[in-house]
Amino acid sequence: MDVWSHLELWGELAVTCGLETAQQALEHGWRLLLLCGLCRLTFRLGRRGVLKHCVSAGAGVCALFLFFQIHALWVLLLCALSYLVLLLNPRSSSKGVLLSLLLLLFLLMGELHFVEPMIWSKIRGSLMVVAMKVISLAFDLDRGAVSSLPSAPQFLGYTLFVGSSVFGPWTSFGHYMSAAEGKPLSLSWFLACVGSLLKSLLCLVVSGCVAPYLFSVFVPISGGPLTERWLRAYENAVSFHFSNYFVGHLSECTLMLAGAGFTQDKEQTRWDMCVVRPLHVELPRSLIMVVTSWNIPMSQWLKTYVFKSAVTLGPFGGILVTYTASALLHGLSFHLGAVLLTLGFLTYTEHVLRKKLGSLFSACVLSRPCSSGCSHQHKKDLWVVAINLAFGFLSVLHLSYLGSMFDPGLSEGEGKGHVAAHTIQKWSELNWTSHLIIILNWGICRFI
Repeated sequence: MDVWSHLELWGELAVTCGLETAQQALEHGWRLLLLCGLCRLTFRLGRRGVLKHCVSAGAGVCALFLFFQIHALWVLLLCALSYLVLLLNPRSSSKGVLLSLLLLLFLLMGELHFVEPMIWSKIRGSLMVVAMKVISLAFDLDRGAVSSLPSAPQFLGYTLFVGSSVFGPWTSFGHYMSAAEGKPLSLSWFLACVGSLLKSLLCLVVSGCVAPYLFSVFVPISGGPLTERWLRAYENAVSFHFSNYFVGHLSECTLMLAGAGFTQDKEQTRWDMCVVRPLHVELPRSLIMVVTSWNIPMSQWLKTYVFKSAVTLGPFGGILVTYTASALLHGLSFHLGAVLLTLGFLTYTEHVLRKKLGSLFSACVLSRPCSSGCSHQHKKDLWVVAINLAFGFLSVLHLSYLGSMFDPGLSEGEGKGHVAAHTIQKWSELNWTSHLIIILNWGICRFI
């Protein structure tokens, strides 16, 4: 295919796929954006706190019914049960642990016995965000970070906050209460919202209209059967990544549009909400940087409320509990659970190996960039850069391997046996590469 034919094909994709995809997204989402704007105006102009929280919860309920219809009642039921448990245990110092167990049981029972898989896959994200909010509130009450149990309007306004009710992200109760005070409307706020919305639409177009044709149209590459399998795996992974970036940037937009998603520096308010960092995922230094950049609020939640509570089991035990908790929150999905647990082993073995190499060679080759005043002798030597690039390449390989099963061949409505077989087939086609690297990393660590 010559250059002119390529340009014609790109133009056709841009018009028939790109513009249509962006238009459909706006048609489905404009009501949510309108509800977020209404909440923002109420926070800013409302006089009574109860009214603000009622509008926040009411707009959130409207958004849930717009996207999930009658099935939004499951989210409301989860909120009601959570508040009832908090009311019945006002003096307990273990509210966080108790609610964590009860909410996980609620999610598992709903998925296994009460809701069809296709429906559950649609409402699971909202249920997960509500569960994270309630668990964080319970732990904050135990630790004294929140002085007393919020009133019913405050609790519902927080858990059903329209800025995060549909797409997330998690935000703390304290930040929600600060947002309810009503920050002034400003040009920086408006531009931040528009910027996140445009980035989300761009990521959606890349996910649906660029990634599936990456190596067949945009960057034509061909090779043997093994090369073709890895190229398809990379395409599937990139498409899945950008669908996550779409949701992440859209959640930035809805959160800031509704009045949250800012940092306060003395008298200056910065609208700088960041949910995802695509460059840290697509061009990674390490898998740890990928994990922390994939969903920043959830990473902070897991670190604060899971890892710090489980670190008494040791570093590896804490990491295993954290990834297990993440897998359970995401539901009983074999491929998601397999990906998250495999990612846990990969990040741990990579972290330990790079830490030992950094100590052995006194070099800045750790999973995270060293500070300017670190004690390593070798910082930017050519071989140090080469080692970091090699680990970065391995991270891209692992992401392709882990993302290989997220393709049109896998449907949320399929039975668990089919999903498990699909996952095993995809990884078998890639010769179980990442799992073998886990064993290799562990062996090198033991040898060193």
